[in-house]
Amino acid sequence: MSNNAPPPQVYRSKITAYVVICWLIAALGGLMFGYDIGISGGVTSMDDFLRKFFPSVYQRKLHAKENNYCKYDDQLLQLFTSSLYLAALVASFGASKACSVLGRRPTIGLASLFFILAAIISGVAPNKAILIIGRILFGIGVGFGNESVPLFLSEVAPVQHRGAVNVLFQLFITIGVLAANLVNYGVSSIHPHGWRIALGLAGVPALFLFIGSFVIPETPSSLIERGKESEGKKSLQKIRGVDNVESEFEEIKLACEIANQVKFPLKKLFKRSSMPPLIIGVVIQVFQQFTGINAIMFYAPVLFQTVGFKNDASLLSAVITGIVNVVSTFVSIFVVDRLGRRKLLLQASVQMLICMIAVGAILQVHLTTTGSLDKGLAFVVVVLVCLFVMSFAWSWGPMGWLIPSEIFPIETRTAGYACAVSTNMLCTFIIAQAFLSMLCHMRAFIFFFFAAWILVMGLFVFFLLPETKGVPIDAMTDQVWKKHPVWKKFMGNSDRTCYEMT
Repeated sequence: MSNNAPPPQVYRSKITAYVVICWLIAALGGLMFGYDIGISGGVTSMDDFLRKFFPSVYQRKLHAKENNYCKYDDQLLQLFTSSLYLAALVASFGASKACSVLGRRPTIGLASLFFILAAIISGVAPNKAILIIGRILFGIGVGFGNESVPLFLSEVAPVQHRGAVNVLFQLFITIGVLAANLVNYGVSSIHPHGWRIALGLAGVPALFLFIGSFVIPETPSSLIERGKESEGKKSLQKIRGVDNVESEFEEIKLACEIANQVKFPLKKLFKRSSMPPLIIGVVIQVFQQFTGINAIMFYAPVLFQTVGFKNDASLLSAVITGIVNVVSTFVSIFVVDRLGRRKLLLQASVQMLICMIAVGAILQVHLTTTGSLDKGLAFVVVVLVCLFVMSFAWSWGPMGWLIPSEIFPIETRTAGYACAVSTNMLCTFIIAQAFLSMLCHMRAFIFFFFAAWILVMGLFVFFLLPETKGVPIDAMTDQVWKKHPVWKKFMGNSDRTCYEMT
């Protein structure tokens, strides 16, 4: 089912050095998130870390021949990774309120502060309880950052470049993952505190983001929504690089007037007319996680050890997948505003499905509970994982953040995006907490499990996802939802300005 977007409504703007710097500074929020995604798997495979906090897992690892798939199956070890995302789930709703009341820029600053504190606590953690506290603080930082940064990028980007600008968040996530893999590889030989260095370095991108939060502007939408129209207009002129911004300013102003009539955004969010963006925003986040990508990115070193790589070789293989992740994300930056969101998602669904089925088939046939793959097949597994990561990096990775950040009207934008982010964190928590146990009990069939999800994802995109390329962020209701053959049935015939005030 095709659903082509109307031609872009282009407002006057030019790309200045200042606005590019603002995009890059804000995208550092993705670097924080990506670094933590990448660092967890490497740290949990380090012997010094396991000996100190998870000695039973370390002993099991020494006797891996007992069961190749189950040597890392430990709920507390998984909680080390997953606790962050449970905290981020809860924090995303506080971040939504902060975005509405304080603005996008202060919320970004708060995210960086939580991350800095978490990095310090994690790096010096003397016991398991303090270590988990550090992870929870990381989670609060992730919740605040993942709520505020994509909203900021979508609201400051010119409509014709919104996709590419928002993809910067995912690009910096991939750079963070790669940086974490390189750090893990570099500190794995530093005994006994290499893992402390790896965790503590998470504070570096957070520090840069905190400093940068004093450089970037507040978004025009946030300022105007909070009654600061003159400041909002100045901000719009600054980020557009031109003085004549009247048409775009009036569009934002009208959207904010409508938003201010809605006293209870969360209540409005669950009305029938708000269901299309809410369903899309939430389902996209579920699908992004159930591609299996985070199972691979969290535990890439563990996964490669399972198929027969030694510790250093597995970390190096994770670095390779990290490089593929970064390079492939650039594809999305260059083509997302040309090809649109749907084509990238559909193409990637096919590629990812093939890769998952192939990996599962190889492991099912050739990897026993006590053996390992021969070098040739192990290499094939790495190549297939890289092809999987490649397709995710230009599709479901960036689109998972871009689409929910651009589809909600301003009156429900922060609340709607908070639901999307919290769904992402819940699903990430489930995958992070369950993957090693699933690997133990399902073995190679875990890859077929994710393949089934990918098939469902592709069908959902084909039939239900509208194209949002080139549509002004405050015109989505009229230009997208009211024209889609399925979702228009939810919108009714009433004009957008007619809302219940309660």
